[in-house]
Amino acid sequence: MSENGNYYRRGLGLKAEVKPVLKKEYGSAVIEAMKASDYRLEVGRLTFRLARSLGFCYGVDRAVEYAYETCRKFPDRRIWLVGEIIHNPLVNSQLESMGVTFLYPDEDGDFDFAPVEPADVVILPAFGVSIDAFQRLRDLDCVLIDTTCGSVLHVWKRVESYARDGFTSLVHGKYRHEETRATSSQALRYEGGSFLIVRDMDEALLICDFIRGDRDAAEIRSAFEGKTSEGFDPETHLQRIGVANQTTMLATESLEIARVVGEAIRDRWGEDEFPDRFRSFDTICSATQDRQDAVLELMQDRPDLMVVVGGYNSSNTTNLARICAQHVPTYHIEADGSIDPERGVISHRQVDTGDVVEESGWLPEEGTLEIGLTAGASTPDSLIGRTVRAILETFGEDPELALAASTTVAR
Repeated sequence: MSENGNYYRRGLGLKAEVKPVLKKEYGSAVIEAMKASDYRLEVGRLTFRLARSLGFCYGVDRAVEYAYETCRKFPDRRIWLVGEIIHNPLVNSQLESMGVTFLYPDEDGDFDFAPVEPADVVILPAFGVSIDAFQRLRDLDCVLIDTTCGSVLHVWKRVESYARDGFTSLVHGKYRHEETRATSSQALRYEGGSFLIVRDMDEALLICDFIRGDRDAAEIRSAFEGKTSEGFDPETHLQRIGVANQTTMLATESLEIARVVGEAIRDRWGEDEFPDRFRSFDTICSATQDRQDAVLELMQDRPDLMVVVGGYNSSNTTNLARICAQHVPTYHIEADGSIDPERGVISHRQVDTGDVVEESGWLPEEGTLEIGLTAGASTPDSLIGRTVRAILETFGEDPELALAASTTVAR
């Protein structure tokens, strides 16, 4: 449980105590009933269809559980959280109400740990923290509760191995995202280690152009300012590349980025040198992949529209919305509060622009309607269930009667 008395990574032995609390706060009888009814709920002219993989993943569930255990184990100590435990407003606000104080980074992603004292307890989020942040906290000799997801640790090992063997880590991710910052820092475990962060295929193609000799180093430095390791030199550091990714990115895009970068390496140096100049592993986490696969399965028999529930700053949630929007009208909402049944409006994040807008008339007044539902890996069932209730209320239906009916069908 504890490595040296003040570092915890395998829980705090209070799982049985916090489990009923977590179920009460984050579980949903509505969602349980729908899953028992083949992931469907039919009420009048309305049919809901749940993606068969949605909501809390194992890593998120574990992180939240450890945070609750921490509050139980150290009731008389100050408890800090480095950033957000996960990207979900409800969960973070609950922890705040329990007395957890959040430490937020500055614009450069750096944390000020000056307020932390040796007697304090610090929770590391599911995304992990950078090598520098971790070491500074260890030097403070405070109690550390490490909830870093196992899938994230798997990527870290890849990046560390790249640095050890002299490869630059090309990380597909959002350079301001906590996980990407933590992951890229692993390349600095070895002297001379380097990294480059690419956001999407367009940025990856810039790298491909440089490798093939179609762009100069100055263009790369300008395009990726602030997204590379210190002292990054394209001429030197793009000769041997290992591809990794933020675990919550769009899986198909990560794989395609690895493919095109590999092709550029092969074009530049030939097949004989290719194995010594390029490495790639699929490091998308299984939960992210399962949720993406589940919405694609749902799209085979397309619903009339999709509602995606999850934090607007949640990468895996926004990627689910991206997939859905390619097939049907899609509404990415943060919580049930984004739906106003009385006014018949929905506040949602637009997939293409990222703007949050309010829209009326999103539900047709006549005819049958099939609504697909999914949620990011950081979204608890309670929010999904409350979203179902809010939509039912918008249709003038009584959620309690609908739930009772679905429970009867399930039995």
